[in-house]
Amino acid sequence: MTSQSKPHMSPLPWPEILAYWLLSFGSHLYSFYELHRFSKDHETGLEREIQLENGLLKGFKRDPTDFEWSFWSHWAKKSLLWTLIGHGVISRLFSTFFSKLRLPVLAVYGLVAANSILGVNGVCVLLLHLGLSFSVAQLRSPAMSWACSLLLLSTLYIQPLQEIQRGWYETEEEYYLLLFSIAVCGLRFVSFSLEHCWCPQQPSGVVQLFWLFSYTFYHPFFYNGPIITYKDYIQQMRRRAEDSDVEEEAFSYTVLRTGRIFLWWLIAEYMIHVMYMHSIQTNVTYLEILPPWALGGLALALVQFFYVKYLVLFGLPSMLATLDKLIPPKLPRCVSIMYSFTGMWRHFDEGLYRWLIRYIYVPLGGSHHGPLYKMLSTGLAFGFVCLWHGGHDYLQYWALMNWAGVMVENGLQTLCASSFMQAAVERRFSGPMKRRCVALLSAFSTAMLILSNLVFLGGIHVGRIFWKRVFVQGWCTVAPPMLAFLYCFAQIGLEWTSHPA
Repeated sequence: MTSQSKPHMSPLPWPEILAYWLLSFGSHLYSFYELHRFSKDHETGLEREIQLENGLLKGFKRDPTDFEWSFWSHWAKKSLLWTLIGHGVISRLFSTFFSKLRLPVLAVYGLVAANSILGVNGVCVLLLHLGLSFSVAQLRSPAMSWACSLLLLSTLYIQPLQEIQRGWYETEEEYYLLLFSIAVCGLRFVSFSLEHCWCPQQPSGVVQLFWLFSYTFYHPFFYNGPIITYKDYIQQMRRRAEDSDVEEEAFSYTVLRTGRIFLWWLIAEYMIHVMYMHSIQTNVTYLEILPPWALGGLALALVQFFYVKYLVLFGLPSMLATLDKLIPPKLPRCVSIMYSFTGMWRHFDEGLYRWLIRYIYVPLGGSHHGPLYKMLSTGLAFGFVCLWHGGHDYLQYWALMNWAGVMVENGLQTLCASSFMQAAVERRFSGPMKRRCVALLSAFSTAMLILSNLVFLGGIHVGRIFWKRVFVQGWCTVAPPMLAFLYCFAQIGLEWTSHPA
């Protein structure tokens, strides 16, 4: 999970790069077309089993079975979209006319908005967690702070408490929103506690409590992130508005970013109208009879939809945070140009990656104390992510696959960086040939990365069927062309990384 310098790859002839682009783009389109055909051919059966919804346009059906997209779409229509817009309006008004009051007003607004959705009981639970985390942090013991945070996180999985909290709400959606809020706020409590332990020169307790309150209830990031550390939050919130930030620039930024978010939303909705990938992945029979191209299209559609979904979910909060003078984590990078486990973790959810590096990986030794410490630090980071997501059996497999993938990649990188290997490679391979070798290795890594993501998105049964159909039954018919296309994807990813737009 360590950060690495940007790779400098030798350029390839432009006809070769063009061929990689055409093959990559063409394979995406054709596999999506085959999945679309399969979806429409089995639409009646899927509608009977999964209950497809009426689409946004007459005559179209819509796949509603991605829980996260349906969940956040429901809450956006019901209240979250309006409370986020309210945050943006209030922030601009107070920035313009009452700048000294902006921060406390936004903190109060975040509390009121949370109370309007989670209710008094839900907010009281969060305030209780906040108070306990703040109190334990005063001991200035990282071990005690971690113990407190893990105990608070574990309350999410205690059955009697779950039943009590469910009783506060009329629907499961309200209860799940409370769970998500507690989980995301738990990361903020860890951040505050450890920063407080590491930096003894802090302002008074009342000031600290105010900053923790503001950090916790900052509305754009409250329910789903992205994650920003406590240290970054207070440093960036304390900065004065720059003179160059005129209202016209803020307005043009808002219009352009809103347009992009709307476009991403349209793409996501288009995907679940023309490809019923989430319904198909829940049916073992359909997974077994999918034609090879449609099977590849299913894998690509699942991971691409996950990417576009988080462009939307992180896009609006990040826009509002930028208008508030915060520097939010970068939005996810396209998964089709991800060619390594390490790159996926670094560039998909940059906020969570930085959080894991700062609060788990580095304090445990990271890469500065030898390979054993590196393996332990990385393993515990993935273990925490697994626990934070719920700790289910498929998440354990997913975390283990990612840990193994990162370790193998780091091991190969260390081996290739040795003087013996470098000398041998320099003697036998030109720069372009070295890049082709890297892309070939990356194709195998990408195959395992996609497999692990399928386990995360669909469960163990989806990963098992893909493994069987591609690498066991199709080892000589499906796997070779798949790896060839993944090689093209890797070349595009290497080109993008070497010369980012």
